[in-house]
Amino acid sequence: MDQPAIATRMSAQIWGLLALLGMIWGGSFFFARVAVAYVPPATLVLLRVGIAALALHIYIAGRMDIYATLRARWREFLLLGLINNAVPHMLIFLGQTQIGAGLASILNATTPIFTVLIANRMTSDEKLSPAKIAGCLIGLVGTAVLIGPRALAPFTGDGGPPLWAVILPVLAAVSYGFAATYGKRFRGTAPPVIAAGQLTASTLLMLPASLLLDSPWQLPLPPLSAILAVLALALVSTAYGYILFFRIMAAAGATNTSLVTLLVPPSAILAGMLFLGETLTPLGVLGMVLVLLGLVVLDGRVLARFRTA
Repeated sequence: MDQPAIATRMSAQIWGLLALLGMIWGGSFFFARVAVAYVPPATLVLLRVGIAALALHIYIAGRMDIYATLRARWREFLLLGLINNAVPHMLIFLGQTQIGAGLASILNATTPIFTVLIANRMTSDEKLSPAKIAGCLIGLVGTAVLIGPRALAPFTGDGGPPLWAVILPVLAAVSYGFAATYGKRFRGTAPPVIAAGQLTASTLLMLPASLLLDSPWQLPLPPLSAILAVLALALVSTAYGYILFFRIMAAAGATNTSLVTLLVPPSAILAGMLFLGETLTPLGVLGMVLVLLGLVVLDGRVLARFRTA
């Protein structure tokens, strides 16, 4: 992310697709907030990844050597599905039983920060630069601003969501960071196959978890709003989101595609305000600004433009 000079210049069409992806992935926090009120987290994760996996298999239709790849690399897909789908989705959904879509999306927007820190320790080709260090520090300060009031709540008597619910989306971001580093071993594999493989694996992992934790056969039928939210979460935010993500990456490169991280929180916050009556406190706004500023510094292109000017 620190190579702005070789970033592909994006057309207006690609910018439009990037904005669309930001809205879709921001919407995932909104859909999850609606659905988790009626569907337990483990079962909601199973429905999200299972329906999305089925949709992607239909989309691929046996092309791209998908079945041979799944047979040859099933162990790797299991681990990727665990740390990139099953664990982070479960943590986010558990957190969203107590916190709103906007706050969850801001906290989870720290994913690139943890990705950089993890890659610095686990790889030899992605080391910290001064810009990356500055971006990470700013983003972590923003995270501390968001979490701080919850940590002090037992002493101050303030209300609001419990500390554990605020921390879970951050732990999900850490899991995504490990997944981004581990996912580099799939270079050369068709991106839709990677998406279908990890979603298939996470479906197999979440099936026993859902059966053991939720006894889904005993759950009452959720209302139509929750059913539609589950379908939107699986088909729009996950299956179509992956297809759109890989289309943008093929046209504009990974560096430009990473800008979607900046677009997800505003989309989630807007949806939460319009449809769920959510609001952000002044500290929440400050934390969001710091996290997004950290991502801009981490990306490096804005600073590069100033240096060029």
